[in-house]
Order: sequence, then C-alpha cells, then structure tokens
Amino acid sequence: MTVDVAIVGCGPVGALLAGELRLAGVRVVVLERSVEPTVHSRAFRLQTRTLELLDYRGLLDRFVANAVRIPKTHFAAIRPPLLDLDLLDTEHPYTLGIPQARTEAFLVEHASGLGAEIRRGHEVTGLEQTGDGVVLQVDSADGPYSLAAAYVVGCDGGRSLVRKAAGIGFPGVPGTVSALLGDVTLGDPDAFPSGIPGTLRTRSGLIMAVAMPDNGIRVFTCEFDRPVPDRDAPVSLDELRAAATRVTGLEIEMSEPTWLARFTDSSRVVDRFHCGRVFVAGDAAHVHFPIGAQGLNLGIQDAMNLGWKLAGQIHGWASGDLLDSYDRERRPAADRVILETRAQLALMNSDERIDPLREVFRELLAIGEVNRHLSRMLTGLDARYQPEPTAAVHPLVGRLAPPLRLQTAGGPVRLAELLRTGRPVLVDLGDEPSVAAAAAGHRDRVDVVAAREEDGATVGALLIRPDGYVAWAAAPGVEPAAVESSLPAALAAWFGLATAAVR
Repeated sequence: MTVDVAIVGCGPVGALLAGELRLAGVRVVVLERSVEPTVHSRAFRLQTRTLELLDYRGLLDRFVANAVRIPKTHFAAIRPPLLDLDLLDTEHPYTLGIPQARTEAFLVEHASGLGAEIRRGHEVTGLEQTGDGVVLQVDSADGPYSLAAAYVVGCDGGRSLVRKAAGIGFPGVPGTVSALLGDVTLGDPDAFPSGIPGTLRTRSGLIMAVAMPDNGIRVFTCEFDRPVPDRDAPVSLDELRAAATRVTGLEIEMSEPTWLARFTDSSRVVDRFHCGRVFVAGDAAHVHFPIGAQGLNLGIQDAMNLGWKLAGQIHGWASGDLLDSYDRERRPAADRVILETRAQLALMNSDERIDPLREVFRELLAIGEVNRHLSRMLTGLDARYQPEPTAAVHPLVGRLAPPLRLQTAGGPVRLAELLRTGRPVLVDLGDEPSVAAAAAGHRDRVDVVAAREEDGATVGALLIRPDGYVAWAAAPGVEPAAVESSLPAALAAWFGLATAAVR
C-alpha cells in the first residue's frame, strides 16, 4: 500500500483523525478537493464533551485563548430559563464560541505538525476495494492518479462520494422545514426584534440572532409551512431578508454577508459505519437539523473513537472485532443527537398548539435536575458506550474518565494530562501489585501509572482508552483475585493479546 490510511476531506473531522493516526505512528494522507481552507464561520460552538477530548491531547488551551466561553445555552429556543452548564460534573462547564474555520485551522496545523500529508486541490472521483486495501482515483491540477491505501475514511460531508462509492446506505427522513442562515451586518442591531442574542417565535416561523465570536451577527430563520427548496440552490441576501420579513412582519436592514446557507431538518444515519476497509465519519455518517453545532462535535467525537482503533488494526494488535466497535459505539451517539435535535425542532414549531408544551418545558427547565439532564444531553456528557452486561461491571466503564486530580511520583497531575501521548493508560490508585502485574504483557502499548487521588479514594484503578473512555475500573480496596480475573480480559478485548505481534 502507498499509505496506511487515506482520509477524504480535510475539515475539522478529517484533520483531527489525521492527527490521531499520526500520533499512533500511522502513515496517513488527507485528500481535500478545495484548494484553499474554508474562511466561513459555519458551526461556531464546541461542546463540553469535545473540549474534554481536546484537553486529553493538550490542544484545549489554544482553542480557549482564541474563543469565548459560553456558560449557558438554550433548549429549543426557550428562554428563560437557560441551561446552566455550571451544573455539569466537568473541568470545562461551558461551551466555546469559536468559528469552524479557526477550529479547522488549528486541527490542520496540529496534524501537519505530527507529519500528516495534506493534499489540497486533490478530488477523489472513485474508489475500489481490493482484497487487501482500497484504490482511490484522484483528480489534481497535475493530472489524475491512483492512490492505494490499506484503509479509507470518508470525512467528506453529507453528500459523501466515499459513502456512495462504498455502497453504504443513508436511510432517514427527508426535510420538512425551510431554514436560512446568514452572517451579516445589521443596520440597527439594537432594533432587532428578538434582541441579540435572542429568539422571536411567531405564527410564521422563528428567527434567532447571535453575535459572532469575531464580527457580525448570525441571523437564522426557520419557516415550518413553506415548500422545502433545493438544498443546493444558492442563497441570496434578498432571500434571507424576505424570510426575516415573513417571520417578523418587519423590514430588517442587512448587508455585507460573509456566509449564506440553507438547511432543512433531514435526519439520516448510515446503515453501517464501515463497509470492508472503507469507513465514514462526521456528516458523511449522519446529518440532522443544526441546533448548537452538534454535527461538528459529533464528527470530532467520531474521529477520536476511530483513530486509535484503526491504528491498532494497522499495527497488528487489535482484537478481531475492535473495528466493529466503531459502529456499535457511534451509532447510538448519532441516534441520540438526532433524537435531541428533532425534539428541539418540534418544540420550536410555530403552530399555536405547541405553545402549551413550551410552557410546560419552561417550568421543567427551572428544575435543577431536569436542567442538568438536558445540559448533559446537549453537551454530549450523557453518552456511555455500553459494556457487556455483567454483574461485575463498574459504573464508570463506558463513560468518559472522571476529572480526577492525582499525585504521582513526578508530582501533581490532572488525569486528562496522562492521555497526551494518545496511548491507553492504566492508573493504579490503590498501590495494588496485581494491577501492574496484570498489565506486564501490554506495556508496549499501555502506559501504567501509579498515583493517588488528591481528594481521597473514589476508585481503585482505571484502564482508560486513548479517547478518554473507561475500559475497566475497580473499586478502592479491590481484591487481587478480582483484578486477576477481570483486568487481563479487558486489556485483551481493547488492546489485543499480550503476545500479539506489534509492527
């Protein structure tokens, strides 16, 4: 093979995946048809769960330094009350307002710095799977060529050529609403009917406005009783103005658009996340109504889930069904986001029969536990990769590792900092010799760290995957026999047999 992995699409999802693969020593090429990086703001919010993943790789500080922390958010444009992210159990109780162009630029720079080869102006036009790889047909300014890769990942958006060429189905429901979005300059921001930030819901639809992290105002309109236009039809500023007038009954002065787009509520998830050696991630795998940049965040989380698994397969230590776990884990996550976005859109409907339901939700949002539940849903913190159903499974298994502060032989450290290398980590918090002994045959691919919790023992030991999810855990004071019976099985399931050949 020419390369281990070819990634099609160099948006944030493809760029992060390239970085993850390079961190694991995998040869990767990214093929992007656009000659220049995007300059549009597009999705401009990173959710809490994504911030934790960026923290694991030591990338978060740069993002935070160039963005706005947002400690509250809305559910279905119901305000007040807002969702209070301070209620979340996380080191990052906020979302981050940052244009997608900047997110993409940071992740591309990260991947390139690790040695990923990014080819701009190279458009994939077809693919064919062979017995031991995939051959891509590529057009470039220097002429067409073929590229052979052991694996291919399509991060090429909702109209993914990779998905279609691989024969991966994309079932779901078609769009029923007409939504427009524009990053514009308003003639008189103070006169905007909903206020900024704010939302106005009328019998004709809904309009929202929010100040962009850099400059300008994002205006979003959604109309529930108009014909759904061609998704590919270009949007003009006059069309956005007309929609705003229909919703508000007012002439709203707008000018200097930097980005215009149209959306609908089409909701789809692929029938399989991979076919043979071809995988899909991000919008190539799932689409939904855009409320809060969940699509961007869901795609970044796809990449973190897939990267280390592909690396394990390429290096020869992955268990037989490790790659299949990508579908098992990411499908429920995609379904969850589609459930949440469709629920919000239903509550946003301009039909007067929805008014009582919105009032009930307004009361529910004022209840702390309900507010916390919905905050966890919107930020992705409620996700759990379901472990095998056994009585001995620790409650942390399948969840993101808790934000522990530890004392090690080298000094104090946050648990997130142990994942900087992109390798799995076994943290022994109880000075139990059986923990380190069980991992002796995996030290070529698993870091073992002895530590203690600063705030008292809440857990005895944790086996943490490279994407930050707990693969195995033990309570404080666990018996050596319990470790010896369960930890080796977890190590083998996620990180291969102790005797596996490693490239």
